[in-house]
Amino acid sequence: MEWKLKTFEQLTNLEVYNILKQRTNVFVVEQNCPYEEVDGYDLSSHHLFKEVAGDVVAYLRILPSQLKYKECSIGRVIVKKEYRGTGLAKEMLKQAIDFIENNLNEGEIKIQAQQYLEQFYGSFGFKTISEVYLEDEIPHIDMIYKSKEVS
Repeated sequence: MEWKLKTFEQLTNLEVYNILKQRTNVFVVEQNCPYEEVDGYDLSSHHLFKEVAGDVVAYLRILPSQLKYKECSIGRVIVKKEYRGTGLAKEMLKQAIDFIENNLNEGEIKIQAQQYLEQFYGSFGFKTISEVYLEDEIPHIDMIYKSKEVS
């Protein structure tokens, strides 16, 4: 069960299907939040995920700087319900930050986080930079991470 990190072009049809299925299960069905899940950003993003028996159990996407924000960004962070509390989210976020700093050579990462995850992201060095606001009727905050070289 190793992490996979791929550009959109490198993903197989089945991987794309399984990623979108899991993202829809979490963000649309589980959170009862109808919104446009396929937003166009996937095409230019890196996709970090882990599978068990072909099933995506953890996923996030890395958006390059200047795509959504001036900074690089991490989004669509999910862990399948049965795998929550196992440390996968921490492991995945560490992998993403390492890739952004060492492969993309970016020193800042901006995220839109659900407010209840503020402490989780804060444990990685993300700082809150906005007031709480509603995004699809869910309380969110904007947070920024600055690597030690940029700080």
